[in-house]
Amino acid sequence: MEIPWQELSAEALKGVIEEFVTRLGTDNGYTGAELVDNIQRVRQQLASGEARITFDPSTETCNIVRLTDIDETST
Repeated sequence: MEIPWQELSAEALKGVIEEFVTRLGTDNGYTGAELVDNIQRVRQQLASGEARITFDPSTETCNIVRLTDIDETST
């Protein structure tokens, strides 16, 4: 299920992005920069439509996925 990022409060959006950026460490591609820079990069990807926030009801967890990752897994 997709969660429109525009419908989240600023605080909730920051929390979702911050958790995503710090969750996987180096595996998520956001290494070598300050946390603030990483949060901004993900926020820009959401605003441009390059990424989306998803929610899995079975695990009750949010994730941020890039559309290129979705396209790669569906082929």
